Amino acid sequence: QVQLVESGGGLVQAGDSLRLSCAASGLPFSAYAMGWFRQAPGKEREFVAAISGSGTSTSYAESVKGRFTTSIDNAKNTAYLQMNSLKPEDTAVYYCAARDGLGLRVGRNQYAYWGQGTQVTVSS
Repeated sequence: QVQLVESGGGLVQAGDSLRLSCAASGLPFSAYAMGWFRQAPGKEREFVAAISGSGTSTSYAESVKGRFTTSIDNAKNTAYLQMNSLKPEDTAVYYCAARDGLGLRVGRNQYAYWGQGTQVTVSS
């Protein structure tokens, strides 16, 4: 059974950085595309970033482009979301997700497996 475990969230000040980790088990990691989503209070879960199963293609929401970077480490079966220059509007619960295909996707309903979420809070 596929399981995704997230870590790395916390409370930071605007301008700080955080790196989220998503450790995967029960799947052939290199054959799965990974996505990152976030959900703020009162809002729907929205796309943040995605990376193809090969690790060669990435996609980012316009709101985070240039500040966030996603990557994968096949040896560790782990995906990462490096978040720099954090803003208060980045405050949300962040989720990693996986789909059993190589191509990256940006829609929530295109991912079959989800992590438990990790809270990121950015103070002004």
